Amino acid sequence: MGKRTDITGAGDGDVTARAGVGKAVADFIAEARAAPREGGGGRLIFALDATMSRQPTWDLACRLQAEMFQAAEKAGGLAVQLVYYRGNGEAQASRWVADGAGLAGLMTGIACRGGLTQIGRVLDHAARVAARGPLPALVFVGDAVEEEPDRLCDAAARLALLGTRAFVFHEGGDAKVGAVFREVARVTRGAYLPFDAAAARELGALLAAIAAYAAGGRAALEAAGTGAARRLLADLRP
Repeated sequence: MGKRTDITGAGDGDVTARAGVGKAVADFIAEARAAPREGGGGRLIFALDATMSRQPTWDLACRLQAEMFQAAEKAGGLAVQLVYYRGNGEAQASRWVADGAGLAGLMTGIACRGGLTQIGRVLDHAARVAARGPLPALVFVGDAVEEEPDRLCDAAARLALLGTRAFVFHEGGDAKVGAVFREVARVTRGAYLPFDAAAARELGALLAAIAAYAAGGRAALEAAGTGAARRLLADLRP
């Protein structure tokens, strides 16, 4: 996957770092240098649960992400950062990439491993990114919640204050998981969406619509005129 950053620390850029107080300042500076500047299009974090239960649909997510870039190019371009967690407390963030091939290359280098969810770390990391520059959208794909729901909702509220909407894709039909995912989406004024391999075409269209939003805002969604774009517009609260 190339250079990655452990998101337990303060950084989120194109450097490799492990969590620890001694690394915090260096990580922050490295990210400030690596992050896309204003005027270079929108930014989006594509976050994935990479624990063992997600292995069957990981390849599907790899294929669908390419459609995000195709739609974003029409709305001004998009820089995407891949974030994932797996195993025994591992949570990583990639460098920023601006094309589907680059993101696919990052994703294919990751193997799913058993472990507990770390959604809170994903939300905290997104908030750090948003605090340093506009981050219109966070896309998260997962199938489980093994953390305190109130902690996740608190993190989501902080993300909402920074202007980032969470688009939460739920794989599987667990009602308790769905309730938490729906609340995270609601708090951030984002959207809760199903993730089902049987509906790959619809998923691709939804990801493309989200990318258009991240690159060009509501105006880009309205201009897209697709069914997926209209569905998101209906879900997004001003």
